[in-house]
Amino acid sequence: MQKKESKVHYLFSNMALFTVSNFVSKLLVFLLVPFYTNVLTEAEYGVADVMQVSLLLLVPLLSVNAGEAALRYGIENPDKRVSILRSGLRRVFFSAGIVLVACAAALFLPLSQELKIYISLFAVLFAFNAIYEFMLLYTQGCEQVKIMITGSVSCTAFIIGCNLFFLLVLRLGLYGYIYSQMAAYALSSLIMFGLIVRQWRQKNPSSCHAEEDLALRSEMLDYGKGMLLYSTSSWINNAIDRYFILFMMGAASNGIYGVAYKIPAILMVFQRIFAQSFQMSATKSYREYDAARFFSRLYGLYNAVMVSGCSVILLILHPLAHFMFNKGFIAARIYVPPLLISIIFGALNGFLGSICLAYKDGKSMGQATGIGAVLNIGLNFIGIKLFGIMGAAVATMLSYFTMFAVAFFKTGKHVKLKVNFLKDLGAYLLLLAEAVIAIREVPMYYLYNAAITALLLVTYGREIMTVAKDYLKKIKK
Repeated sequence: MQKKESKVHYLFSNMALFTVSNFVSKLLVFLLVPFYTNVLTEAEYGVADVMQVSLLLLVPLLSVNAGEAALRYGIENPDKRVSILRSGLRRVFFSAGIVLVACAAALFLPLSQELKIYISLFAVLFAFNAIYEFMLLYTQGCEQVKIMITGSVSCTAFIIGCNLFFLLVLRLGLYGYIYSQMAAYALSSLIMFGLIVRQWRQKNPSSCHAEEDLALRSEMLDYGKGMLLYSTSSWINNAIDRYFILFMMGAASNGIYGVAYKIPAILMVFQRIFAQSFQMSATKSYREYDAARFFSRLYGLYNAVMVSGCSVILLILHPLAHFMFNKGFIAARIYVPPLLISIIFGALNGFLGSICLAYKDGKSMGQATGIGAVLNIGLNFIGIKLFGIMGAAVATMLSYFTMFAVAFFKTGKHVKLKVNFLKDLGAYLLLLAEAVIAIREVPMYYLYNAAITALLLVTYGREIMTVAKDYLKKIKK
């Protein structure tokens, strides 16, 4: 019993810390959305969005998941964390070199001058983002959550300050937006690196000169390679819809679709807080005899919070959209409901993925996300042709559900989760009904959706109260 409480304490303690990072960062960025939609055109926002989703693919792919390997092995090998940092940064710098050479070669192609500038900026943006993402995961793997939070919050502060200067004072438009990202990633990476090195020197000065463990470096590389199908397929599920819209409908439509994702990003704050904490807990707990019971309990709590959060956001969707989007982007609100529901299945898939990765089984998650990715590509192509942007949103939702279902089956060979399928399926159907009502704006839709939200809150009342009680205890401490 004491061991179980210790595991729950570890999880909720980390959740309390990650809340500071995610709420501060995401809330401030969330409040900037009206600013962005006023100073950037739909086409400019579309270009910026494509750059960001391209980073989500290329950073883990070209660095061979250096950050994920650092997180996984940093937790298990506390005495070799200097070696892990050196090995990881070596791969990050190598990946930045690949992008630099590729972008330099692209400048000799017959492209417009504007496109060549974007390509040049992307090479620099990639390098700084790759270092930043690696340092976030590395400090998390070292269980230095406070340093990670410092890096995350400082990055947000730099983005806001630089955006106000470049966009509002200098009025540089999209270029200013990109410059802000570069400066924020670079400066916050330096802060995290400086803090971790200072800590080493205070605790054990000789550790800074420790030799690199070649056997561990090879093992980390193999782990990263094993995750490539998983990370690449995850990117396809996250981002391929943007590229389909860009090439089939244009940058302006992609800008509207990119803005539609900003409301689901609210739910992703809760998902990210839990995912960051649980990934650390799963790595520590997967060998223990009561792992199945521990994971089953957390699955139920996680699902309850995500479903309830999704329902509440759907209820207030329209006033929220009018607050966040200016007139040019207001059409984005009807694409939000299916994207919100996809966040739930993406979150549950991530939960299952953390369990598999704790067992070093990247293959099973690669298969699950691979099936979802193939389905996503096919449904996007057909859906956008028939229904435009809405086709992409629904395709994303269906592929995420499929990915989740396959992942649940695959996880069973490691842990048998006890789940109330009938209860959860009923909740998903209610959410689907709430989404359709919000999209169609049927008469008295607020009343209908309020009734559905109330029903879901009652259904998952016990789980929500459990999360709130445990979580508030850690916040007070």
